[in-house]
Amino acid sequence: MKRKSESESEMENIVYQTPANPPERQDYIFLNGKRHVRPYHFEFIAYVKNRWAGKTIVDLFAEEFKGRPYEYYVSAVKSGRIQVDGQLVEISYVVQNSQKISHFLHRHEPPVMEWGVTVLHKEDDVLTVCKPASVPVHPCGQYRKNTVVGILQAEHGLAPLFPVHRLDRLVSGLLILARSSTRADLFRQQGITYLCINHPLDAKNLARLIEAGLVQKQYIAKVAGVFPEEEQIINANINYNAREGRSSVEVRDFLSEKPLKGKSACTKFTRISTNGTHSIVLCKPVTGRTHQIRVHLQYTGHPIANDTLYLSEDVAPRSTQRIDVDKAGLVDTQISSSSNKSSDEVEDSSSYDDFSIDPMCTNCPNLAPKGYDGHEEGLWLHCFRYSGPEWDFECPYPDWVSL
Repeated sequence: MKRKSESESEMENIVYQTPANPPERQDYIFLNGKRHVRPYHFEFIAYVKNRWAGKTIVDLFAEEFKGRPYEYYVSAVKSGRIQVDGQLVEISYVVQNSQKISHFLHRHEPPVMEWGVTVLHKEDDVLTVCKPASVPVHPCGQYRKNTVVGILQAEHGLAPLFPVHRLDRLVSGLLILARSSTRADLFRQQGITYLCINHPLDAKNLARLIEAGLVQKQYIAKVAGVFPEEEQIINANINYNAREGRSSVEVRDFLSEKPLKGKSACTKFTRISTNGTHSIVLCKPVTGRTHQIRVHLQYTGHPIANDTLYLSEDVAPRSTQRIDVDKAGLVDTQISSSSNKSSDEVEDSSSYDDFSIDPMCTNCPNLAPKGYDGHEEGLWLHCFRYSGPEWDFECPYPDWVSL
């Protein structure tokens, strides 16, 4: 009988989670005003792309996922934590196109603010909640359990849920979710003009309204300076740079015939109040582009007062900044209050002895992933209302609205 290697025995003794493992209430640790996730073993899955083919398995990881050192990937392949088509391979193994690559690792999710997700309105088809700032809506990147969908499942038993619209991770406010996959499919279909008068407000009708542009969205923002008293209507194309994670406004040069690259965008702004230093502004986006309100407010000369990405035109691109979270894990193909402490103090305080330390993990013994600086706070931008014919949903204002 063939004797099992140490790596095979280790793999059998560790329980690895997949997206099928639902978040549970005991998965969370609350520490120093942050909601942490107890680290867990997880299998990331990807399939070899054309540009990866022909590389050794170690070189592939070292070149594409720079969040961990080369030596880690050598050890991960030798121990069986990196596999190809479900099999252990040598470090010199050359990958081929479309092969399945699995990376079994100890996953540390970045913390978020400790605030809960408040359920505002519950119907058979539609659920509305107040999303806290710093929490992503659904699993993405290094976030899985520390998401609105994950927290609602763990703490309220609400699943499955399908977001009807999105809010940026740092934005707070009203979030609408569908409660069935059938209804969620309708959100992706091409919209038609549809009026909801004398019809029940269900996910099907709501989706059609949003697609037809009959839903009004209202946000509130705290901006720098004294915002003009008269209504400001900004019609300015927005070009989003995915690599840098930042949008910019494009202004047409009438002396040039060169077409604009960005997408058309329109936002209406109305000042609510000001104290001479900051202003509270009502924001009504007519279109829905990435970072639209943030970059249009910057364009007016009154950016959101704590928005470090858009407070200045001269912001270092993401590619030159410190990495906020560990990017070493492969993307899972199944998942399409400010701190005054120094980063060293935050890292020390994030150590916790209520989880199993993985000797191969480059993040242990800390709760937060390597590179997390702990200075994150929510944007002063809050979605407080979605409305349509004969209906509207609202969300309470945050504390920072008061000047």
